Amino acid sequence: MALLLLLVGLTPGFGLGLAGAGSLESVLMPGKVISGHAKTEQKCEACHIRFDREGQNKRCRDCHKDVGQDIAQKQGYHGRIKEQACRTCHTEHKGREARIVVLDEKWFDHTLTDYPLKGKHTETECGKCHKSGSKYRSAQSACVACHKKDDAHKGKLGAKCADCHTELDWKEARFDHDTTDFKLEDKHAKAKCKDCHRDNVFKDTPMACVSCHRKDDKHKGRFGEKCQTCHNAKVWDALVFDHDRDTKYLLRGKHRQARCDTCHTGNLYRDKLQTACVSCHKKDDKHKSSLGEKCGDCHVERDWKEARFDHSRSRFPLLGKHDAIECKACHKSPVFRDTPMTCIACHKKDDKHKGSLGDKCGDCHGERDWKENRFDHGKTRFALLGKHRDVKCDDCHKDRKYKDTPVACLACHRKDDVHKGQQGEKCEQCHSAQDWKQTTFNHGRTRFPLLGRHIAVECKKCHATAQYKDAKTECLACHEKDDVHKRRLGVQCESCHNARSWSLWDYNHNTRTRFKLEGGHRGLDCYSCHSKPVTGKAVLPMTCVSCHDKDDVHDGAFGRQCDKCHGIDSFKQIKSRMGQTRTSGKVTTSGMACPTSVRGLCGDGAVQRALTLQAMLAAGGDAR
Repeated sequence: MALLLLLVGLTPGFGLGLAGAGSLESVLMPGKVISGHAKTEQKCEACHIRFDREGQNKRCRDCHKDVGQDIAQKQGYHGRIKEQACRTCHTEHKGREARIVVLDEKWFDHTLTDYPLKGKHTETECGKCHKSGSKYRSAQSACVACHKKDDAHKGKLGAKCADCHTELDWKEARFDHDTTDFKLEDKHAKAKCKDCHRDNVFKDTPMACVSCHRKDDKHKGRFGEKCQTCHNAKVWDALVFDHDRDTKYLLRGKHRQARCDTCHTGNLYRDKLQTACVSCHKKDDKHKSSLGEKCGDCHVERDWKEARFDHSRSRFPLLGKHDAIECKACHKSPVFRDTPMTCIACHKKDDKHKGSLGDKCGDCHGERDWKENRFDHGKTRFALLGKHRDVKCDDCHKDRKYKDTPVACLACHRKDDVHKGQQGEKCEQCHSAQDWKQTTFNHGRTRFPLLGRHIAVECKKCHATAQYKDAKTECLACHEKDDVHKRRLGVQCESCHNARSWSLWDYNHNTRTRFKLEGGHRGLDCYSCHSKPVTGKAVLPMTCVSCHDKDDVHDGAFGRQCDKCHGIDSFKQIKSRMGQTRTSGKVTTSGMACPTSVRGLCGDGAVQRALTLQAMLAAGGDAR
């Protein structure tokens, strides 16, 4: 303490008076900081946290954010070395000119940085890349930062020198031309770089063949600049073009014997060659274009005069008797395309329906014989099944009106509906076309599936009328006479009985109710509690007095929770305060002293009241 007071009260002669010190920390400062930290020298808290030695590291990282980021992201030199206190390497308060960043260049491990040294870089002096007065981390990692003078491309290929050059030797190139849009194949692989890349200009070098081979173009540019379509890099004079493979126009017949310039008279790519026959054979068209330009539908390449028209490939194949008819019987003029294809165009006089069924005669009539009817009812919305097959058309289609004929069963069978419409109009759910009286109704899909002995019961036993929905699903609707309980156990018979046999029943009072049968309740008859008929579920109150009201000798003086004092095995069994039971007996008051010390209870005729209170306390009651 004396030393502290001495330091605080130093005389002005020493230059450390109280006014000049500013704070206790500045008085105790061991020495000046480096010039880079000089502005914070009087602010000790900028680097130090009182009584927290390790807090100094956080202060360092708050100022040196780039180093702090490296440590946090595990990158750079500081992020890869073993984490330790900053002062371990950088010690302050050694004077303005002190070097607190001391680096042993000989033993420094550059692999811990973001730029490992490889090849000739391992032999390079540090000062070649790390300029004096600059931070080590500020050294550029791009190749051109040091090798710009070595760039013979003058920056035209960008700054990614490593794509071609290596650290072993700057002049050693490893560029893979196959990674570009122009792979070197055959004779191109043997060519020197400068043959294509003039003046070391590699970027935007033209890839068209004519850029190097224009002198070799015997077509004088008439076939365009896509020389690779016919020529390849192996041999310029060899042609690889295949007209059948490389175009959409296969050469067949006499076309294969024609010279290229017979058809290709102009510029190959500028003047698009037409593939239509009439572009070359218009003078041979005797139809005067009335049949269109698809000459190949009838003519072939072997000989123009050879016709091969197949009517089956047209929109109207010739079938049946149509195949024997002469062309001019249908084609009244040379303009074949305008010939109508509807049946009534030729057979209107044969239509006995007078147009009432429309013009789609082919739906019923065939080409072999007009009188032959081939209408398939199975393709309509109403396929004919069962007895419907034997019904005449006129029975359903009145007045020969076939369109919009109703398909609902009731349209014809309403008189047969004994259900009077109660079951809806979907008769097919139960009845079939084989026999109206034969039903396939599945009772399992109703609200009342048939189980057990219900399966063998006749429908009329439950369904008194054909109005099936009127049948009730309650057990008592059919089994009222079988109820020996006279409704004293409610009307939910299924709670105990099942459909296998009415006499088989199963009911567990302990698991299916909230009132377990224990003690004296265990052997009681059901009717001992359930003594009156009910209309719904058999539900009784669970309080003791609901059955034992007549046994309450206290006349309700002790409340309705009898089980507080009485046991389950016997109503006469009394529970004591300690959980033991005893059998109650008569209590006399003659000659007994007051059994309680409660003031005011003993007096005129108060002994009986005191005994009563004592019994209540023994049973666990409250003296209040």
